[in-house]
Amino acid sequence: MRPLLRIIVGTGGVCLMRNAWREDQHPSFINFISAFLSTNSFRLNFVPVAPDFIFNCGGLSVAFIFVTNWDSNNVAPIFNRVQKLKTQFARFYVVIKLSAKEQIDSFIQSYFKFGMVIGKPTFVPVQDLEMGFEKMIKIAHSSGVYKQERIGEKLKAERKQLVQGMNFYLRVVTSIPGIDIHDANALSQAIGSVQAIAKASKEHILENTDLSTDKAEMVSRFLRDPKFYLRPKIN
Repeated sequence: MRPLLRIIVGTGGVCLMRNAWREDQHPSFINFISAFLSTNSFRLNFVPVAPDFIFNCGGLSVAFIFVTNWDSNNVAPIFNRVQKLKTQFARFYVVIKLSAKEQIDSFIQSYFKFGMVIGKPTFVPVQDLEMGFEKMIKIAHSSGVYKQERIGEKLKAERKQLVQGMNFYLRVVTSIPGIDIHDANALSQAIGSVQAIAKASKEHILENTDLSTDKAEMVSRFLRDPKFYLRPKIN
């Protein structure tokens, strides 16, 4: 077995291993997987799931079939599982240990024989078991990181739009003679948007804000009467 490496930076995630797959493996490989996951901050659970593995990283689930023993005379069950599971999981990969040229040739022939489409799902051939498991955890982790980055970018864009909207609101409301930023913020919190403020009566503004009578009347008149708000302002 190769030395354990920490390949995940930050929080790992959860790894679900299929019970039946575990029973078919040598105990030393299961021990390697358990130690490798622990080193990379993953929690391991053994469950009766359809794929061999399901990783959850950053709220994103990635499923895998892990073929550790390629039998050239019995490949149909593998491809039948692939065809079934690829319709059930949006993110699904097939990792296959192919250490001999004869196995590689057999896999290529079988791939096209069973009508596989490149990338649907993605097949990942590896030379040894440890490499295969490392590939899986790297794929799962990178998928989770990508999702978190997308979420971060979306939140950043939403915050930018919010700030731009608030800046526009302040420019509009403080353009009313006598209304400062404090008054604009008070109107925003108590009344709402510019459209809502335009519909609010003088009495409603007085009841819900600390604006003076003169300011409440100015706001009401300014936003309702085009002739009024189109006049030149005298500061």
